[in-house]
Amino acid sequence: MALAGCSSGRQSIVEPASKPSHDIAVLWWWMLGAAAIVFFGAVALLVIAYFKRGARGLPFFGEREGVAEGMVVMFGVAIPIVALVALFGVSNIYLIGESSPPKSGTTAMTIQVIGHQWWWEVRYPGTGVVTANEIHVPIHTRVNVIVTTDDVIHSFWVPELNRKIDMIPGYRNRILLDGSRLGEFRGQCAEYCGFQHAHMSFEVFVQRPAVFHRWLAGQERPPVPASSATAQAGERVFMTSQCESCHTIAGTPAQGTIGPNLTHLASRVGLAAEQIPNNPKELAAWIRNPQAIKPGTRMPDLGLSSTQIGQLVAYLDSLR
Repeated sequence: MALAGCSSGRQSIVEPASKPSHDIAVLWWWMLGAAAIVFFGAVALLVIAYFKRGARGLPFFGEREGVAEGMVVMFGVAIPIVALVALFGVSNIYLIGESSPPKSGTTAMTIQVIGHQWWWEVRYPGTGVVTANEIHVPIHTRVNVIVTTDDVIHSFWVPELNRKIDMIPGYRNRILLDGSRLGEFRGQCAEYCGFQHAHMSFEVFVQRPAVFHRWLAGQERPPVPASSATAQAGERVFMTSQCESCHTIAGTPAQGTIGPNLTHLASRVGLAAEQIPNNPKELAAWIRNPQAIKPGTRMPDLGLSSTQIGQLVAYLDSLR
């Protein structure tokens, strides 16, 4: 995985899960092979020159006239030009065309992704579904992902599914996700966007169509009302504190847009842009002191008591 230049074993460009990423991986291997040949060729010539340093003329060629000039032209001019032109043609003409998003009307579905400092808002147009830091798509389905940003420049990158693209304020960029293998694939912001840039990740779930449509239908439904007394008390804490001014929960007065939509928070695998697992213990730690987990985040310390935090966790854990 280190050779792929990625910090996580689930972010490998050499383990493609789609045709565009397969093409990128093939190009990467060819470039590595060409670079290795040039490198080891240069090393071999240096070794030969070292052992022949006392002899006149060129190794193996003696003092033949014109050989030195020919080798300089061949290895210093001709071969680099051919190699660079070939790599330019493949990477900047063929590969970008193959990995770019298709024309309108040729995809099965569209997803909108909005970058924030430092989390991802994900919308499914036509359904009303809004989630955060997770993208669900059906396998073998051409998904047109439209990306933009709410603040600074970000970069959307899922190495195992496609190349990276920039997210620029005021501009809509697009990329194709067409997973050919079931699984969970980690994405990352690949453009420095502030203090917590390294902790701005997301997950892409490539699922069987039936599983995906079941998930989407569940996300469209409003959350089940809190049933336990503790969860109901937590709902009152949520609605009477700053929580409801920053977050949205469908079917409630909470309609804030500063932070992630929490309508089905308990159905997600991670918190804080996938920095911690989504369980009651970690959720309580996040509410108690978010700056200790993600310094610089806009999530404030609300100064809640341990009892209030427990009630709030019970409420949020019921949002499935």
